[in-house]
Order: sequence, then structure tokens, then C-alpha cells
Amino acid sequence: MAEKLQTSQIMEMETAHYSGGVGRRPVAIVRAHGARLWDSDGKEYIDCAAGHGWANTGHCHPAVTQAIETQAPKLIAHTESAYNDQRALWFRELAEIMRSELGDSPRGPLSRIHPCNSGTEAIESAIKAARLFTGRPGVVAMRNAFHGRTLGALSATWNPKYRKPFEPLVPGFEHVAFNDADALDKAIDDRTAAILIEVVQGEGGVHPAQAEFLSAARRLCDERGALLIADEIQTGLGRTGRWFASQLFLDAGFRPDIIALGKSLGGGVPMGAAVWREDLGSLPSGAHGSTFGGNPLACAASRAVLGVLRDERLPERAERLGAELLRELRAVEAKQVREVRGLGLMIGIQLRGKVTPLLKELMDRGVWALPAGPTVLRLLPPLVISEHDLNAASRAVREVLGGGCRRRTPDATRRYTQPLRAGSGRVRISRRVDGGSRPGSAYRRRRQRRRRPRRGRQRDSLTRTRRHLLR
Repeated sequence: MAEKLQTSQIMEMETAHYSGGVGRRPVAIVRAHGARLWDSDGKEYIDCAAGHGWANTGHCHPAVTQAIETQAPKLIAHTESAYNDQRALWFRELAEIMRSELGDSPRGPLSRIHPCNSGTEAIESAIKAARLFTGRPGVVAMRNAFHGRTLGALSATWNPKYRKPFEPLVPGFEHVAFNDADALDKAIDDRTAAILIEVVQGEGGVHPAQAEFLSAARRLCDERGALLIADEIQTGLGRTGRWFASQLFLDAGFRPDIIALGKSLGGGVPMGAAVWREDLGSLPSGAHGSTFGGNPLACAASRAVLGVLRDERLPERAERLGAELLRELRAVEAKQVREVRGLGLMIGIQLRGKVTPLLKELMDRGVWALPAGPTVLRLLPPLVISEHDLNAASRAVREVLGGGCRRRTPDATRRYTQPLRAGSGRVRISRRVDGGSRPGSAYRRRRQRRRRPRRGRQRDSLTRTRRHLLR
């Protein structure tokens, strides 16, 4: 019988051996189903993070768990050095979806698939393929982009917070402003192998690309012999209301040469893929590979994911529910909200201050959400979330946004408030949480200005008293 651990035991055991690198919330999640999470104390949360976007089909979807249970006793893993039935069927089914959703183009269908174990590995594979196919070293990526934490993907990632501790990184990478076609034009030359673009920047703040920019990227690649890589690790497989976010820009002529997939591809089983045009060909034998990439268990799980997305029409559901959620959030009149943006069920709320206190308050209310940088609240609920749960989460978010700092719990406010004076029972904001004026803030500023001379006079009086005593 499995040992049942208390929350404090779980946290102590992990802390004793934890390598660091990832911030932890002071809870232990031990069970999940659909769009619900449960911690070790039995508290229930509505999941609006989907495990950073991998749970598009929800947690422990019956079709996915059944596929795993069926495949696991037969063959869990074997390398690509031998053929396998599950991998063959997965290749065919994914290629058919790519063709049906993105269509054929003069450049050919996206039907060559390299399987791997994560999104960052898919980016590594895409970069290596682009360099090999073009014979060029350069990669142009975007500012605010996030593509992963392995060395090549990290070199394409922009945020210095992630990059600087590990420099020097892989040479040949350049970053230009997102949605700036002129800057992109100047950056591409005859040494550029690829342009790497997130169709919606996720970690960078949930910023959708502009159609004109994506159109320019396609044109510049065609003119200068570079390849166009779309990072669909977070946006792919229904998240934005389409199977792939690239579909939203087909009319603008945006058709990637390579697409990187990950996160929700395996339904919780680690999986990624780089998919490129048929006419680009295959990699030479031994040029690239993965021990566990395309293993039978992951392929069986991914086939189930693709079936659920299709049979339950989850991309269409994400489009409908996402449009309703966006309308509700944009109707909120809160001074701490700058902008609400997104596509489908990928939504970012730009704040005037830090997002952490709001995340804490949402947890108190039973909603698990994400940041997207220090000032953006990101919502990525599973696409299977019930309308009841989505409405409850939306209501909690709107209440937190409308309540501002005054509604925070003591734990959430401890670092943000301090006494105005001893025994007054009132507090003043010692660090701006929402970045904008709040009710009473003008009064506080006026009061503080009036108090300054008085404090000065008190110091002068104290100095005179000290001088008198020293005589």
C-alpha cells in the first residue's frame, strides 16, 4: 500500500533534494481530472493553467489513460532503429491532420515528422534541420520570445533572465522586435537559415502576431532562401480556436516550412515533434535522433489525444468559450488592467503592476492561474473545461481584478503593506502593486506631503535637545 504523506512531509522531502530552478507554490498537487486539481490537503482548484499548456484534453482523459493502459503491457519504449505499429499510425494520423488543416501549398505538405520528448527538443530539431537543409548558420528570433531552456532553444529565447546565467550561448542568433517587419527585413541576409516565430508569444505576455508581420516573414524567407519556423508548442492542437494558430493567418499567406509541437501533443506523456515540408527531404542517417522520441507508449497516448481533439471538436469549443471569456474580461472596469488580449482559450491580462498577489488571491479562491512575465495574468484552461467551471473561474478573476489590493489576504499582502504609524490601525502601500492610482491614493500622497515638514521639525527639535544635553 502506498505511503500517504502529509503536505509538510512532501515539501520537506522535495526541498531536501530539489535542484532548484523553478519557483514552487506552497501546495502539493496529488490528483487531477479534467479541469480540476486536488492538493494533499483535499483543497480543490479549477485549473486555468493546464500544466503550462500541456493539458488541452484535460487531466487523465479516459481515452488517453485507456490508450496508455492498453499499450504499456505490450511495449513501452523502443528506439527508432526499428519500425513500430503505433509510431507508423501516429505518423500517418498527424500528417493527415497537418494536411487537412493547413492545406497543400506550392511548397508542399508538412509531412516529414521528427518525434522527440518535449517542445524545447522540437525547437532544437527545427533549428538543426533548418541549418542542414539551407547550409546556413543564422537564426532570426523575436524579442520577448520563449522557445525553451536547452542551449539551442535558449539561444533563440530573448529574456536575459533566462540567458545570462548560461552565456556564452550558441552563436548565430539575432533578435528583432516582434511585429516589426522593417527590423526583420534588415536582419535577414544570405547567412540566415531560418526565421523563428511564435504565432502568439506565450511566456512573453500573450501577444498575438500581426497578419502583416507574418505575411512579411513569409515573403522575406521566399526572397532570400531562408526557412520559416513556427513555434506552435503552446498554441498548437486547439488552444487558439484552431488546430494550429498558423491557420488563422493562412489568408495572409503565412505558411511555415517547419512547425514545432510539444506540450499537449502527448496528453501528459512527454512528447514533441518537429514537422517540415515533404520536399525538404529527410535528415541523413545518424544526423539527429532521440532515445525515447516516438516511443510506442507516447505515440499511443498522442493518437488518443488527436482523436479526442477531433471527436469532441475541442478547437471549435476553444474558439467559442474563448470569445465569451474575452468579452467578459474586457468588460471589467478596473484601474489595474491595461489590456486583455488573446486567441481562443489563450488569454493574457496586462496589469499595471505585479501579477503575483493576484495569483495568490486566485489560489485562495480555488483558481490555479499562471503569470506570463511579471505583469501579465495568463489563463490557459483545459479545452474540456465545463462551462460551469469556466464561469466560476471568470467570476473569480473579475472579482480579484475589481477588488484590487484591498481584498487580499494577510499572506498575500504581507510584503506589500506596512504600518503608517504605530497604533494607527491603518496601512500605506509600500510598493505599488497595481501600478495605477487606487481609491484613496491621492489622499495618502497629500497626507504624506503634509507630514514631511512635521517630521523635519521633529528632527530639528531632537537635534536641539541633544545639543542642550551635551553642553
